[in-house]
Amino acid sequence: MLPENITAIVARNEYWTGEAASEPYEAGWAREAVFFLRALKQPAGKAPKAWVEISPDGMHWVREGTEFEMPSAKDQVAVARLTTFGNWLRITTRFDAGADCTVLITLHLKA
Repeated sequence: MLPENITAIVARNEYWTGEAASEPYEAGWAREAVFFLRALKQPAGKAPKAWVEISPDGMHWVREGTEFEMPSAKDQVAVARLTTFGNWLRITTRFDAGADCTVLITLHLKA
């Protein structure tokens, strides 16, 4: 039996500044998840930390605990790996004033 897997684009060419979050994705069936976040343009300002959030319903969010540095250069990729999570996943961050990043975020899930 082949393992079930899927790749979902949860943010494509999105300009992030201030408080930002990817689209939520329902992933309760998966055993593991990997987020890849790539800067499509040169980011402005200091690169903030981003974090993974989980939710039971896709509306009420809690930090899962995984944090990582946002990319600080064009085409740089950041990664977050998860093996224990609920049903819904997303990435969130908060930029300082004047900072921004245009992102592509993919979520890779395996059953």
